[in-house]
Amino acid sequence: MESKKLAAKIADLMLQKKGEDIKIMDLRKLTTVTDFFVICSSPSDVQNKAIADFIVEESKKLGQKPWHNEGYGNLSWVLLDFVDVVVHIFLNESRRFYNLEGLWGDASIKIISD
Repeated sequence: MESKKLAAKIADLMLQKKGEDIKIMDLRKLTTVTDFFVICSSPSDVQNKAIADFIVEESKKLGQKPWHNEGYGNLSWVLLDFVDVVVHIFLNESRRFYNLEGLWGDASIKIISD
């Protein structure tokens, strides 16, 4: 699946599980490490886990599977690495602290809402 389509699908899955402040960051002109970051946040670690689990389950149905994941231990920042798309699911305060949008401020950002 094309990385742009996968990023959009993952953003939609985040919306379905009530992820907040969902953004797709296009990094293709900035780095060769990945094409897109898809970022959301939520107020609880339980919701972060639900969002992450849902993305993993639904992406498998599309023939996509994370190559790597991190953060299931404390759930303040869960990362799902699909290689060309990297998913970040934050607790609200962790998102403010790590400020990925600021670190990658030159990226084109698409805000996703319902």
